[in-house]
Amino acid sequence: MTQTSDNVTWLTQEAYDQLKAELEYLSGPARTEIAIKISAARDEGDLKENGGYHAAKEEQGKQELRVRQLTQLLQNAKVGEAPADDGIVEPGMVVTIAFDGDPDDSLEFLLASREYASSDIETYSPQSPLGSSVNGKKAGDTAQYELPNGRSAKVKILDAKPYRA
Repeated sequence: MTQTSDNVTWLTQEAYDQLKAELEYLSGPARTEIAIKISAARDEGDLKENGGYHAAKEEQGKQELRVRQLTQLLQNAKVGEAPADDGIVEPGMVVTIAFDGDPDDSLEFLLASREYASSDIETYSPQSPLGSSVNGKKAGDTAQYELPNGRSAKVKILDAKPYRA
């Protein structure tokens, strides 16, 4: 789970290990693979009309951006425990909310950063309008946040429990 406070990102040991493994792969074997692709495409001739070369260079740029992001994230990371099961909404919690208090119009999501996002549950950042409005609240509390169109939405927190991968 993650929690960003100033420049510090709190991670569980599992999340830290996953991100470190990704960084090691991108910094080592993946760099070698992309260099081989670029070299092979360059050997094909005219670079102006070489789609394979340009695609490989674009892939290399994206890969290097991810390496920089992971490096910065891990430099500022603190490894800690998952949040307590105390019902208080905080990063690392699965939160269930009802829009305008209607339990039939509910949403369950993980309050965490993108780096910890899982494909099995929707994830909202603690810095997002919804995430920041519910952070620190508990079941039964209401929160209000601003929508992209400038209007505001009201939600009721129904439940908050630690995320279990």
